[in-house]
Amino acid sequence: MNFFSRSKSLTRGVLFSMNLLAGLALTAQLAQAEVVPVNIHAVENTVEVDNKGTQYASWNFDGTIPGPVVRVKEGDVVDFTLINDKTNQKSHSMDFHAAIVDVLNEFSPVKPGESKHYKFEAKYPGVFMYHCGAESMAEHIARGMFGIIIVDPKQGYNEAYPRPDREYVLVQSQLFPNASDHHALMENTGWTNALINGKVFHYDPVHDPNATLALQAKPGERVRLYFVNANINMPVALHPIAGIWERVYPNGNPKNVLYGMATYNVAVSEASTFDIVSPADHATNNAIVDHTMGAAHRGAITVLMNTPDADPEAGKGTHILLR
Repeated sequence: MNFFSRSKSLTRGVLFSMNLLAGLALTAQLAQAEVVPVNIHAVENTVEVDNKGTQYASWNFDGTIPGPVVRVKEGDVVDFTLINDKTNQKSHSMDFHAAIVDVLNEFSPVKPGESKHYKFEAKYPGVFMYHCGAESMAEHIARGMFGIIIVDPKQGYNEAYPRPDREYVLVQSQLFPNASDHHALMENTGWTNALINGKVFHYDPVHDPNATLALQAKPGERVRLYFVNANINMPVALHPIAGIWERVYPNGNPKNVLYGMATYNVAVSEASTFDIVSPADHATNNAIVDHTMGAAHRGAITVLMNTPDADPEAGKGTHILLR
């Protein structure tokens, strides 16, 4: 065997070994991934949209605005089923912004009494909106058919993406009393209030005496907010009054990080992750607002109370979306 033949043979051997190692690494990675079953019902009901109990004719997921929090790890496979309850009048669908699929197949509408099943790999870490995409999409979203999926990074926490002490989900949307007026939706007219997790001034006992909830943390804790802009037309200028965003992760991806931000603009349908750290030596309060004043004064204000006696369960485990 001459030199060139031997070189080619060695090269083929090295490439084979590299491919084998890559294959084994991929197999190990897939073995660590989980298949996460997610079943969600499309519901047409009435819900409360303020702290006084005002009722609203809503279309939503699992009976609430926003729908349930879906949380998986990067690389997990979401085994999803949408059930359109037979008591409904409309077709509905599910568009996960975290999914890479076929819009004409997986995201197609489902008639009342039927269901839709598909799978997708959560390939990118971050925070994403999900919503109904059936026609008219604007009406379905305006009536409350949206929610959040959190994809935690597979590498976990590190210096660039530190572990938070508490976590909260905030989803902002617009209240259109007549959501069947599609022209008003397109022209952004006729909306009366801004909703945070489905209610006006949901977590703001300062501006609404009927509010019974607020976000809680202890002084000095790192609070991480997973924020979704579910408005029909308006971006959100998210600002923590009396504080600074210690870190902002656009789209929630740990590789996207901004430091020391006073206000960060979140586009329609976009989601981002926000960290805030309060002073450790005394109690403080922050107001998390949409600095678009027309939205803030219509309900987009959330109070974060940093006190030594904060509820130890608030913002932990399943208590990240306060109802």
